[in-house]
Amino acid sequence: MSAILVINSGSSSLKYSLIDIENENELAAGLIERIGQDVSAIRHTVRPDASADAVVTMLDASYESEQPLADHDAAFAVMLEQFAEHGPLLDEHPPVAVGHRVVHGGARFYAPTLVTRNVEEQIEELSVLAPLHNPANLAGILAAKAVFAEVPHVAVFDTAFHQTLPAAAYTYAIDAELAAHHRVRRYGFHGTSHQFVSESAAAFLGRDLGTLRQLVFHLGNGASVTAIDGGRSVETSMGLTPLEGLVMGTRSGDLDPAALVHLSRRAGLSIDDLDALLNSRSGLKGLAGRSDMRDILAGRESGDEAATLAFDVYIHRLRAYAGAYIAQLGGVDVISFTAGVGENAAAVRAEAMSTLGFAGVEIDPARNEERQRGIRRISTDDSPVTVLVVPTDEELEIARQTSRML
Repeated sequence: MSAILVINSGSSSLKYSLIDIENENELAAGLIERIGQDVSAIRHTVRPDASADAVVTMLDASYESEQPLADHDAAFAVMLEQFAEHGPLLDEHPPVAVGHRVVHGGARFYAPTLVTRNVEEQIEELSVLAPLHNPANLAGILAAKAVFAEVPHVAVFDTAFHQTLPAAAYTYAIDAELAAHHRVRRYGFHGTSHQFVSESAAAFLGRDLGTLRQLVFHLGNGASVTAIDGGRSVETSMGLTPLEGLVMGTRSGDLDPAALVHLSRRAGLSIDDLDALLNSRSGLKGLAGRSDMRDILAGRESGDEAATLAFDVYIHRLRAYAGAYIAQLGGVDVISFTAGVGENAAAVRAEAMSTLGFAGVEIDPARNEERQRGIRRISTDDSPVTVLVVPTDEELEIARQTSRML
């Protein structure tokens, strides 16, 4: 068995997954939250053996606990304790490599990359473009290398999938010399998810990825849409940072930049104030006081005007991007929804697609309302465009890329 340990390290969290890459079974997964705070929350889940010949009837076994953890080194030590106490034993499933999610690779990293000291320095240097993410990703890499010193470590960048964007798509129309000096351009994010979903959709349909024009809507607390032509990202909604594009849980998405100048002059908001406004007090939360789409939908059903407006603004932006990206692709063959909102909010999918009949989109209302695991079709059998719900698996995609790189 060849196991790959996947690490997604946040500023105060550590998410991990142990995957048997030979059959792509997840053996265990865990999440450690509130690192560096008074009490950290720990959850470790052991998966049933999906490779067994017999029908699997076992359920996931989850174990939860709390204790103070000062830093990521302490979190990694606890992770090892969880494996030792609850399984699977790492002696029986020793990782042959560790794959790391890194949010920002700038224009330098376009593929999974073996982590060297030079790569660590570049990830740190790119923190200027992702100050909330890259330092935490690097902390996870360093902590993991201290524990798993004898195996290769591979960085998989959220931005890498979008390195195929044409210059017309990634270039902002500002002073070219200033933009080049400060690396101001569209980079795009959620790349591992967009790649996984587009490849999974093609496999599900039995179609050649290279022949398909696809839209993938990754709708979670963070949200983005990507136009994918023949397996290559050609347009994406997030930009220099994950702030641009769609309306999100707490982020504004697209906004007239002059609004920031106006707020600075008239409301006296500082740069830090504006940053907090756009990233933490905007989006659904800014419009309706709630960032969770489930709360927005419940408010809309009960007649809450703020929730209804928030939903309408959210849908308006989805439709606008869908139409623009279909135009960029010259038509579309497959549209996929993924992540928490995309996979679970039938009303969002229905409303977002309701005006796309001109492009060949026909949603089956009954299919759209069904809740089931795995990939499923929600368009009619006669729909010229296939619309799918595709559960994303960024950890598996990182494991795949790590394996291919090695």
